[in-house]
Amino acid sequence: MLADTVRPVLESEISDWDLTADVVVAGYGIAGVAAAVEAARAGAEVLVLERSGGWGGAASMAGGFIYLGGGTPLQKACGFDDSVENMKAFMKAALGPSTDEAKIDAYCEGSVDHYNWLVEAGVPFKEEFWGEPGWEPAHDEGLMYSGGENAAPFKDMIPPAPRGHLPRMDNKRTGERGGGYMLMKPLVETAEKLGVAAEYDIRVQTVVVDDKGRVVGVVARRYGKPITVRARRGVVLAMGSFAFDEEMVRDHAPVLVGRPGSAVEAHDGRAIRIGQALGAATAHMDAAEVAVHTVPGLMVRGILVNAYGQRFIAEDTYPGRIGQAMLFQQNNEAFLIIDQAAHDEALSPGIPGPQPTWVCESAVELESEMGLPAGALTSTVDLYNRHAATGADPLFSKKAEWVKPIGTPIAAFDLRGMTSGFPLGGLKTSVDSEVLHVSGEPIPGLFAAGRCTAGVCAGGYASGASLGDGSFFGRRAGIGAARGPVDGD
Repeated sequence: MLADTVRPVLESEISDWDLTADVVVAGYGIAGVAAAVEAARAGAEVLVLERSGGWGGAASMAGGFIYLGGGTPLQKACGFDDSVENMKAFMKAALGPSTDEAKIDAYCEGSVDHYNWLVEAGVPFKEEFWGEPGWEPAHDEGLMYSGGENAAPFKDMIPPAPRGHLPRMDNKRTGERGGGYMLMKPLVETAEKLGVAAEYDIRVQTVVVDDKGRVVGVVARRYGKPITVRARRGVVLAMGSFAFDEEMVRDHAPVLVGRPGSAVEAHDGRAIRIGQALGAATAHMDAAEVAVHTVPGLMVRGILVNAYGQRFIAEDTYPGRIGQAMLFQQNNEAFLIIDQAAHDEALSPGIPGPQPTWVCESAVELESEMGLPAGALTSTVDLYNRHAATGADPLFSKKAEWVKPIGTPIAAFDLRGMTSGFPLGGLKTSVDSEVLHVSGEPIPGLFAAGRCTAGVCAGGYASGASLGDGSFFGRRAGIGAARGPVDGD
């Protein structure tokens, strides 16, 4: 059927258009709303097609970080100096290997402007810094380190600055009305004020091309019925990653097979396959971000060991980097070793926290309970404690403030299998969000942004990179699509 294929449909096959707009945006998450706002501001009639019953996508359920820097007003208000060059250097070092340097340069050079754009659109930020390690602030603080900038190996290479910008929220409910919701809501309201129209419960299936190969519309489906939508100027794909397409995960990012997908089911890879059917190039399809499901405040106060009882990473780095190291390098096997004093310090009194798997009176006893070879864990703890007595960590350079000897009682959390993730690769796009053909040339009339593209992250990650990249390049997608020639020009 016409509405079931990802192969492009010829315009000559379309007898009637059900809907028409200048710019058609597929997906109403962070990339889609940013594209819609800028396309409308450029004077285009904009129609957003969303497969679910409302706006938001994965962005509205996310923690809400936007990775920004280079001297934003929020950074300055919280007393931190940052520069565009330092931001570039960190992103190129931490988000690789083989990052798209042109994209990172554009992103960093436009970061302060992007912050101001968000504020002007009504996104609120509280001028307060959160310094405790975590996936996100405990309250509504607006700024924190979200990429390991202040941890080894980066802290000694590049002057660190916090770049995790979090929208202020009332009555915080992570996963429902957290920072991601407070980011999306004012942006959608801005789009609506600009006259952006939205149609829900519509699944975009493929694109329509004219006899010259230009994308001039989409074919979609609503409640099983095919719908054709004409785009006079351009189409923007903003439909998310391939996290929930089992075949694509198996083919491109097999390390995620069997891991829970940190995304929404709408992230089925359709946008990527639509682009590939047009001959679009892809990049970094094997790359993935990985979360480890435990409290960062506990990890930083203890030591992480692998299946052999050996440390393998600085525990005060970005927790996503820890998750990647666990899954990619340690066969998804790790244990957190911590004493009672550190455990109690990390968890707020009266608030239930995770309970350790084993609790013992000595490292020797714990080693035995865990089933590790005699001497494996005890030698690791002894070596760590010898240097921790002076606040040093010569193996992994954990910051002195977190380095304390591990005493007794001593406990271990079993973290084996405690990871989830999402793919980072997707369609290859230009710095102006044009979808690129395998020849390197832009596919006329087609733009893309967000997790369906290969953005600034090529392997590494920092919290806020997805929402930052999606909104920044979503804006460029909207501007580019609005500039496209009107049908018949």
